[in-house]
Amino acid sequence: MYDGLKGFRDFYHAEMGPRREVIDTLEATAKRYGFREVGTPAMERTEMYVDKSGEEIVEELYAFEDKGGREVSLTPELTPTVARMVVAKQQELSKPIKWVSTRPFWRYEQVQQGRFREFYQTNVDVFGSAEPEADAEVLAFAADALTNLGLTGEAFEFRVSHRDILGGLLAAFDADVDSREAIRAVDKSAKIDDEEYHDLLIEAGLSADQATEFDGLLDTDAANLDELIEFAGTDRVEAAVTNLQRVLDVAADFGVREYCTLSLETARGLDYYTGVVFECFDATGEVSRSVFGGGRYDDLIEGFGGQPTPAVGVAPGLAPLSLLLQRADVWPDEGFTTDYYVLQVGDTRDVAAGITRELRERGHIVETDLSGRSFGGQLDYADSINAETVVIVGEQDLEDDAVTVKDMASGDQQQVPLAEFPGDRDRPTFEDF
Repeated sequence: MYDGLKGFRDFYHAEMGPRREVIDTLEATAKRYGFREVGTPAMERTEMYVDKSGEEIVEELYAFEDKGGREVSLTPELTPTVARMVVAKQQELSKPIKWVSTRPFWRYEQVQQGRFREFYQTNVDVFGSAEPEADAEVLAFAADALTNLGLTGEAFEFRVSHRDILGGLLAAFDADVDSREAIRAVDKSAKIDDEEYHDLLIEAGLSADQATEFDGLLDTDAANLDELIEFAGTDRVEAAVTNLQRVLDVAADFGVREYCTLSLETARGLDYYTGVVFECFDATGEVSRSVFGGGRYDDLIEGFGGQPTPAVGVAPGLAPLSLLLQRADVWPDEGFTTDYYVLQVGDTRDVAAGITRELRERGHIVETDLSGRSFGGQLDYADSINAETVVIVGEQDLEDDAVTVKDMASGDQQQVPLAEFPGDRDRPTFEDF
């Protein structure tokens, strides 16, 4: 008997049904926005992540030397991979490039609620547009996906910020500030106590008084963002504030402004973010961690050797998203149903097989006996798979050129002429599943 690896999970059919429904909803929503599906590899060169995030990232990767002597890693995220793909065919791809992909990723990190070492995300990215409409469309996709999953506006909120506002405010202080470390401190601020947060800001180069002042600036509300421009007195902060306001204005036009809350404490820890960033949270606070996040990363394509290409994206992860859906009691039903079970009695396999085949061709979910069960055993099995209807194909029925159709919910049954079955019964298409 072998045990599974820590942080890796098995999903049996009762669990996979709801997961598949969530994935299908996310992907169908993306498709309505014109996002095209791409497929990406499970492994990349380790240097791609080291060049982007530094040598320390290797501790968080499933990194190893392959049989060809190459240093490789299981992919911990999609953004570097799709950036590489854009660079490879940048001249051939029409802009904006709009891609969607759902797949597993791997990170060697501490297992906790909603976070595993193998995890699944749906990634949605737009390459080639610096306009606020691209940021707002990503927000609109995310909001529509959540409402399509059954959530209401009272269930979630998008906390929206701008990385260049944070960087510009830090640069305005008369101090030698490591902006990268200071922004990382901001990103951690909700997870640590105030004293530790202020210590991190001081370690990043701010004085104690400056750390307090900077923290106070982050409390500025959406109606008073001009105060940040006045404080900094730089074109950088003015441009960032203007961009953030334009994104929120377009989000209003797209019908999703109601889900957005200004939150300058939202920083997103990854260094490649350059503009508007956001994170989705459970509005009730019962799910304490961020559900998912996204933002703009305009410099990454150029950093990978491509032409300057603005980009923005979002990546809902299934595990944290499931926490929100379960908390809101809209997680899809874990039950499963079968439309028809074709029950065989006696030497009737050829007729039963024909009926089974015809029902499947009409789009129904159909099972039939594969184990030589008795009549009672087949009925028990039909009940166990939640069959809605049982079609009894018995030798006595066939002598009358008929089959018996049994409704499993009511127990009612009737004999139907073979020539009239399945008749005009429903013909769902695969899009119905």
